[in-house]
Amino acid sequence: MWHRFNLSRFFLAVVLTIVSFGGGMLGFMWIEKFTLLEAFYMTMITISTVGFGELHPLSPDGRLFVSVYIFFNLLVVAYLVSVLTTYIFDGELRNLFQMLRTDQEIRNVSNHIIVCGFGRNGSKAYHELHDSGAQVVIVEQSEALLKSTVEVLGGKVLAVFGDATTDETLLAAGISRARALITALPKDADNVFVTLTARELNPGIKIIARASLKTSEAKLLRAGADSVVMPDEIGGSHMANLVIRPEVIRFLDMISGLGPNKLRLEELRPDEMRPEWRGRSIRELDIRSRTGATVIGLKHHTGELLVSPSADTIPQPGDVMLFLGTDEQIASLVRQFQA
Repeated sequence: MWHRFNLSRFFLAVVLTIVSFGGGMLGFMWIEKFTLLEAFYMTMITISTVGFGELHPLSPDGRLFVSVYIFFNLLVVAYLVSVLTTYIFDGELRNLFQMLRTDQEIRNVSNHIIVCGFGRNGSKAYHELHDSGAQVVIVEQSEALLKSTVEVLGGKVLAVFGDATTDETLLAAGISRARALITALPKDADNVFVTLTARELNPGIKIIARASLKTSEAKLLRAGADSVVMPDEIGGSHMANLVIRPEVIRFLDMISGLGPNKLRLEELRPDEMRPEWRGRSIRELDIRSRTGATVIGLKHHTGELLVSPSADTIPQPGDVMLFLGTDEQIASLVRQFQA
């Protein structure tokens, strides 16, 4: 908690203040033989520097102790003032309340997606998910990156500041209620730890992990990842295909939202459709004429994937229909067919 809310400096200042106060009372009681109440009074007037007189004349040892004690307290007070100034005037206190408010909002979120790491891959995943209407919670350890992210996105992002490899941070992100997790941290070892922790905290969650090395892929899968993505390998293959089959890559860029004419992929299960559309063949659904979207595939409940399924195919419960179209066409599809 201290790390997440950046309270370590404030905690240190409080500890130094308590140590200073306790040390002063013990010093007066031991050197000057003051009672507990007298030691408390002398410590208070020494720390506050109000200039009140001594209860009893101090011995040479007592004067030496007071001189060292005053110098030590000047350092403690200076540090305490700097910490309080940072929290009050530099926005730390505002950030603290913002994080507490965000934590409260996350407690009310369920069936969301957690993105660990907001670098190049994590930020791209966030924007894709956000544009698709999914509710996303970001986990990021870099305070500066998290602040800039909140400022760029207008403070509307749900984010948790902390180490994604720890149970506390993932629990704060609502891992027990999440439906999926994407771990896109720079180090493969950290992604393995996140995968292990997330799988233990939520055995049913879907985990997508990033890997830099080919040798890390098997480790991530053993750790519990459902899928492993290697951006460097995909990037190299993408560049090679731009030379060999450029038009295919341009079409894939359109599907990925990178081209000027953005296309969108969508999936819909027969049991998610309105009752009047269930049990009908693809020909009877006539999705192309009704919405403009195209049925490009059907994932059979047995695991078989049919590309460009026959128009006479009747989707069964457990199947998944795959569609391709523009944002407007997919919106029309969802509006007309989804229950």
